[in-house]
Amino acid sequence: MRSSILALCFLMIAIQSLWAQSTANASPTPAEQEIINLSKEKWQWMADKNVDKLATLFHDKSKFVHMSGTWKKSEELDIIKTGSIWYKKADVHDVAVEIVDDVAIAWSRITLTAEVRGTDAVTQFTVTEVYKKQGSDWKLLALTFSSVRDTHQIKH
Repeated sequence: MRSSILALCFLMIAIQSLWAQSTANASPTPAEQEIINLSKEKWQWMADKNVDKLATLFHDKSKFVHMSGTWKKSEELDIIKTGSIWYKKADVHDVAVEIVDDVAIAWSRITLTAEVRGTDAVTQFTVTEVYKKQGSDWKLLALTFSSVRDTHQIKH
């Protein structure tokens, strides 16, 4: 009896482990992949200071939450254009996307290299991006930087 209970416990642990691995390794849907690609392009546009592409991507009512404050679209574009924050490189380590109706949320764990007031800073973040579908385009409504440890993991 005791060995049967022990075997049952091991079986339950094995099944739970296999299920967790299969859901974590699931391929993104085409819509989720579209958001992943758009987020990746956004990081490159920010590094390139391509405010024209970003102005098209950012919703007119978008908000940006940084370590030093929260501001609107025009302020974010000005910060990027002037280089007061230069998003030099975002190394994306993990991305999870969920889509509900016409809203997509992307959580990315990144290492961001940015120049802030003339000094390079390398920081670990989980970035939350909220997109809304307008016609055939996705528009960024919100982007929030959350400082995290390098061991932080995103649940898929």
